[in-house]
Amino acid sequence: MTLQIRLGLAPEHRPVAARIYWEAFGSKLGRVMGPEPRAMAYLARVMRSDHAITAVDGGELVGLAGFKTAKGAFAEGGWPDMRATYGLIGAGWRMALLAALSHEVDNQRFLVDGICVARDHRGRGIGRALVEMLCAEAEARGHDAIRLEVIDTNIRARALYERLGFRVIKHDRLGLLRHAFGFESAATMVCELAEHNAPRP
Repeated sequence: MTLQIRLGLAPEHRPVAARIYWEAFGSKLGRVMGPEPRAMAYLARVMRSDHAITAVDGGELVGLAGFKTAKGAFAEGGWPDMRATYGLIGAGWRMALLAALSHEVDNQRFLVDGICVARDHRGRGIGRALVEMLCAEAEARGHDAIRLEVIDTNIRARALYERLGFRVIKHDRLGLLRHAFGFESAATMVCELAEHNAPRP
């Protein structure tokens, strides 16, 4: 494996990035952002190359991690993007549902906007490498901690984050929104960088 972890998303990797992201989060967002061709078009339109860390093996994009800053998020578009992709009515109800999810502001912790690995490349340590790079980027930007969310059905990802030093600080239940998004709850997890970087026995 000639894996390279890079800051940024190369233009030639954007179509694959949209596919990998949808593979990972389509089960969570499919009822709202689908059908798949529309969702892929929306992702290709809104993905921010400067808010991504990518895993590339032999020139092939095999994983990515998005993050949020005061300037925006990796896969977060606005009304013009929604309307261009889904039309006026389709954009309206989708924006309303997405707005109903929590959008808590966190000015102290570095916020993750999705970590995903291509299906055929899972189990090779790529997710771990992406998290390590996220931690390094967070530290370089002056943050003391990194924060992410993981849905209740993604047991494998949560186990990885716990092994890397993340701890759950709260659970959010969706209530009636679970019928739209297809999951019951999400856990907010935080990793203190000082603890993460400390030598381990």
